[in-house]
Amino acid sequence: MRSAIAVILSLVLSCVSVVAAAPQNKQAAGKPTAEFSSPENLLRWINGYRTRPDPAKVPLAVHAMSELGLFRDLDTAGVYIGFMAGVLQVNPKTAEDLVAKMFPMPPEDQVAIVRAIAYSDLPDWKGLMLKFVERMPARKALIDRFVYGKQPTLRQIALDAGPAPLDMLWGMYFATGSYEPILRMVSVLTWAKDGNNVERLTIGSMAKLSLATNASRDKELLDMLKGAMGHEGKETRAVLRDVIEAAETFEFGRVRKDALAAIDQLKLKGPASTRNMQWWGQAGQTALALGCIVAGALGHFEVGIPCVVGGAVSGAALKYMTPQ
Repeated sequence: MRSAIAVILSLVLSCVSVVAAAPQNKQAAGKPTAEFSSPENLLRWINGYRTRPDPAKVPLAVHAMSELGLFRDLDTAGVYIGFMAGVLQVNPKTAEDLVAKMFPMPPEDQVAIVRAIAYSDLPDWKGLMLKFVERMPARKALIDRFVYGKQPTLRQIALDAGPAPLDMLWGMYFATGSYEPILRMVSVLTWAKDGNNVERLTIGSMAKLSLATNASRDKELLDMLKGAMGHEGKETRAVLRDVIEAAETFEFGRVRKDALAAIDQLKLKGPASTRNMQWWGQAGQTALALGCIVAGALGHFEVGIPCVVGGAVSGAALKYMTPQ
């Protein structure tokens, strides 16, 4: 049973075989260090980064992400892109040098660099992006969309657009330890009680569960949540109180049970205009249900990674989450 769970967890973390780094870039030449040798190790390093920031290592970590195939599905790469963006955000003076050391990068993975620059919210992120346009000719169309305001930045993305934005906010928090991404997640906690909109119900439940699990191991995060009680509205405070209680008592099972019960209730209500199978497919590929259960069974909550990290799960999770 434990080996079966381990297999599923490997799918949750999108684990693939490590490819040896080609010595095209001296900064990234050689084999990845142990902390970057697997998706699990990368996530542990990312989770602890805000307490021991080391921006000089980030380009090497980005190369490892590429080699491990973690950028291949943008729906599940959110935590990594958000982390890259956060590192750039808090290192404005060295941001250009950090981006330069992320090259060479396969054209298909350059999307992660483009998005990280745009999501960094640096005062001149457009200028920074344009400095690398010649190194990313295959990504010129995407660069133009960001530069000309046709593609939303992280601050502009609607959080009910799918699971990826929530992952990106966690990545941003892991890189910076800042309150802003946490505040955005707190702002959607009332969605965990939405009885009419499945997208918001799922995202709100994901935010609630991931905040509780992470706050249980992160005192600064727990203090942030307690501080938010002083300025949030009544409905948000009610859900936030549940989050804080679950974090302090480690009662994650109750939070997960409540979330799944609410989703089951919507299943019983049948299809509605706000529900569609395509979005349910995306939600099913997150770790709200199966992935969180697996992470808990293997004791990975102590790592502090959100249970929405690494999204891509097996078809079993999709079946588990999709209305019958």
